[in-house]
Amino acid sequence: MTIKDWPLYERPRERLLAQGPNSLSDAELLAIFLRTGVNGKTAVDLARDLLDRFGGLRPLLAAGRDDFCAAPGLGNAKFAQLQAVLEMGRRHLFETVERGDALSSPQQTARYLQARLRDYPYEVFAVLFLDNRHRVIAFEELFRGTIDGASVHPREVVRRALALNAAAVILSHNHPSGVAEPSQADRRITERLRDALQLVDVRVLDHLVVGDGECFSFAESGLL
Repeated sequence: MTIKDWPLYERPRERLLAQGPNSLSDAELLAIFLRTGVNGKTAVDLARDLLDRFGGLRPLLAAGRDDFCAAPGLGNAKFAQLQAVLEMGRRHLFETVERGDALSSPQQTARYLQARLRDYPYEVFAVLFLDNRHRVIAFEELFRGTIDGASVHPREVVRRALALNAAAVILSHNHPSGVAEPSQADRRITERLRDALQLVDVRVLDHLVVGDGECFSFAESGLL
């Protein structure tokens, strides 16, 4: 039996159109991307096999070309198609934050910073520079380090804030380990940056630590 033989209300594409993408499972969303299955398996069956093989949707989407193309039902054409879809998603997310609109919510900011930082294999310290209405002026990756940490220089952060005429900043960095809990070093550098930026009337609104699928907010935790 193929998916075309299923009742309309069970077919992934028809359910997406009728109920929206949130109503579909990871396997069903992936099946729509795959479009067809392989001999003896529907696209949904193939999607389930691929999710098991890679350990979930995110590892599948992050797979390199060789590993991706080695899986049954996949190949260079599907890899190119997937990379185009992922890049469009990233650009859409970046444009919603970078086009000068005010940041609308902490969740929006967290999603943006996760998309930017979480896949680096080393630590990256970045800053969102904002005007007095909390509209984004720029996002800059200022420091990069090893998997153990990055050397962050408050003088450089202050210099960039002044150069961009920023009124506020949101600090961020990733933890390649995937654990978003801040270290004592993270707490100390946050205090140093807050104190240094206060001297030039620039507010630190938050410091977000990006882990694997989660963010730790200094502001929400009462650490700012």
